[in-house]
Amino acid sequence: MTRQREADLYPPIKAHLMARGFDVKGEVGAADIVAVKGEETLVVELKLGFSLALFHQGIARQAATDQVYLAVPAGGQRKALLANIGLARRLRLGVMTVRLRDGFVEVLADPTPFTPRKSQKKIKALQKAFTRLRGDPNAGGATRHGLVTGYRQDAIACARFLAVHGPSTGARIKDWAEVPEATRIMAADHYGWFRRVSRGIYDLTPKGRQGLADWSESEV
Repeated sequence: MTRQREADLYPPIKAHLMARGFDVKGEVGAADIVAVKGEETLVVELKLGFSLALFHQGIARQAATDQVYLAVPAGGQRKALLANIGLARRLRLGVMTVRLRDGFVEVLADPTPFTPRKSQKKIKALQKAFTRLRGDPNAGGATRHGLVTGYRQDAIACARFLAVHGPSTGARIKDWAEVPEATRIMAADHYGWFRRVSRGIYDLTPKGRQGLADWSESEV
């Protein structure tokens, strides 16, 4: 397979811009590509993949024109591509990809003003997670056994109750340990800590007792 070069991106992009009426030249000043049409000036920065350096270059070119595009070869993971397009939009940078096998150029984003939209669902989920988390157990990063979440704290509270009182109902744990979702947590058993011994009655598994010992040192 022929090794890709940044220079391979130039001919397809030049042809694409010329078809739109631009006069195009490569390596003008610090820019990889400069295209001019009347009073409009457009810059394209070329790389074989997205990188912090590419975004830095794009931002630097915005000192000369608002019309700045980042161009990379087509392909790769779609999730990563969408994330990079999202970042480019926030920075008011355009994005082009070049399919090198046939020179097809696709403009995935234009350098237009970006207004971020807040997701009420995500805001509420973040606030719920904040409220549910007791104390500040993750100060300075995750604990030695992992990240402490509100869900894990509730599971630990259920486990502690069972360790002291033995097999119990979710309703009893809900009232005494103040874990509103005690039954659901023990039934789902994401950590392998709980087992149902009879209808509505749960107890700790050996893994649950070990988990309780592991987390006993954490502020949970």
